[in-house]
Amino acid sequence: MSRSLLGRLSFVVSCAVLAACSREEAPAPPASPSATAAASAASAALSAAPTTSATTSTAGGRDGNDPLFHPEKATEKAPDVFKVKFSTTKGDFVVQVTRAWAPNGADRFYNLVKLGFYDGIRFHRAIDDFMVQFGIHPEPAVNGAWYRAYFPDDPVVKSNRRGFVTFAHAGKDTRTTQIFISYVDKQARLDTQGFAPFGQIVEGMKVVDSFYKGYGELAPKGKGPNASKIQREGYGYLDENFPKLDAIKEAKIVP
Repeated sequence: MSRSLLGRLSFVVSCAVLAACSREEAPAPPASPSATAAASAASAALSAAPTTSATTSTAGGRDGNDPLFHPEKATEKAPDVFKVKFSTTKGDFVVQVTRAWAPNGADRFYNLVKLGFYDGIRFHRAIDDFMVQFGIHPEPAVNGAWYRAYFPDDPVVKSNRRGFVTFAHAGKDTRTTQIFISYVDKQARLDTQGFAPFGQIVEGMKVVDSFYKGYGELAPKGKGPNASKIQREGYGYLDENFPKLDAIKEAKIVP
């Protein structure tokens, strides 16, 4: 592996840029947070969606009863092996999940797909010779509901090789909704950092390769989107500033 690639991976991992959501990047609440302490403000931001009234619709037309606001109920056990077809703006690809590789990750992914969480989501971070990442919902209130919906880590059974699919994290037991797909084989450093693949691309890797990469690394380190702004402002921010990002039209479980 070249020194330049090693340096890039070291920087990315050490800075937790693969983080599902940095703890400092809380989505904005629908009402002003408490001003009694910074902790109270963060707590108010993170609980925005779960406190949505059953009779009050969000910008996405959802009320407080919508399953997307209740990650605590998304606990169905995944099949031992299953496939998910992603229809995107560049074509289709298929992920095959093997639960034995990472049971907790497979279960969370299975539930998110069944809920339709990934429908309409953008590939907000795509970097040549590294990976493509996605999993921030278009609606800030939905992001708020899942912000601390952590699930336990899995041991790393498979390496993060080209085409393997893995949950991002911000440290021990902090995985939520964000996922990345590796573009290259030499990702052993990610293995040592606890990134546990739960599936791999079995069809359409050329589609994954074709996602727009012109924006590069996320802000503020690069010229790409600012993840916290996506969470707080929704996709209006992306439409205005990063219109070339590719998107998922639909993700569904297939035979």
